[in-house]
Amino acid sequence: MASIGPVTPQRAHFAEPLPLASGSALADYELVYETYGTLNAARSNAVLVCHALNAGAHVAGLDAQGQAGWWDNLVGPGKALDTERFFVIGVNNPGSCFGSTGPMHVNPDSGRVWGADFPVVTVEDWVDAQARLVERLGIGELAAVIGGSLGGMQALAWTLRHPARVRHCVAVATAPNLSAQNIAFNEVARRAIVTDPDFHGGHFYEHGVVPKRGLRVARMIGHITYLSDDAMAERFGRELKAAELGYTTQAIEFQIESYLRHQGEKFSEYFDANTYLLITRALDYFDPARAAGGDLTRAFAPARDKQFLLVSFTTDWRFAPARSREIVKALVDNRIAVSYAEIAAPHGHDAFLLDDARYHAVLRAYFERIAVECRG
Repeated sequence: MASIGPVTPQRAHFAEPLPLASGSALADYELVYETYGTLNAARSNAVLVCHALNAGAHVAGLDAQGQAGWWDNLVGPGKALDTERFFVIGVNNPGSCFGSTGPMHVNPDSGRVWGADFPVVTVEDWVDAQARLVERLGIGELAAVIGGSLGGMQALAWTLRHPARVRHCVAVATAPNLSAQNIAFNEVARRAIVTDPDFHGGHFYEHGVVPKRGLRVARMIGHITYLSDDAMAERFGRELKAAELGYTTQAIEFQIESYLRHQGEKFSEYFDANTYLLITRALDYFDPARAAGGDLTRAFAPARDKQFLLVSFTTDWRFAPARSREIVKALVDNRIAVSYAEIAAPHGHDAFLLDDARYHAVLRAYFERIAVECRG
């Protein structure tokens, strides 16, 4: 199918402080965003795409380096999220390292790079920032909000935070909160970063270094959780790096080790350590039921007139289908319209980013319904 082609990121500056869940506020900040397709005369066909940990505003098309967007297989002319029907918005969240104001930028109050002093942000804070951008674009109500993984949490939060401003929520490979095991994985990854001698308490920029060792290990830990055992076995098995065992405890022996080290090295070259800490902590904090006494059904009461699609993947053990079914049950208990698809895919959590004809067919059918609404 056709690509959107070259796209140019845009910037929106906000002088008014953004109140944060921590009690702090973020003032004088910028959001980087991209748009695809055309907003119709009724301004009723806008779809917001929320990104996960290792992504940003570049959702589709080709950037200045010729790199395709992270969801280019889903968003574009004739694709499941058809840019000939919808006006699609991709936005980079504050605290990220892909253009929007984050730890690598200068704190206007101090004149120094934010570093570890950048305020802690939550999923709800991101959604509030996105809502300001949507308003800036002159859109009163979104046709839909969609996201996978952490992006799915943001899509869910839209229906609770700004229910009057969105009609549909599409949440893929996500959960109503992180399990203790998931929080544990995040903490181990964070400790790898903060104990790197080059971290310098988060102010490594001033020392002209990057805590690459910690970032490499953090990425290796994360990457293991994104893949299923079957996917690893099929791709690598117990294949050796060399023809024979080297009988060493430190050099690479297996192909899976080589792959993980490659992924870690690549990640350490472009991702910001403080951003990693911020985003994984936002993942930890997300728990809409907490404010409702632990009752997820009561938490989703504000979304009673919304419509939902949830998608999960059978081999996703980090955001298992059972977690999506918890959300489905809470919606059903509220008599909220919800569709649910559980895809038997072998790829693990990363399946939400990959080509799967059944998965994309589900999304295509759902967005075709929304497109009819937009015309009506």
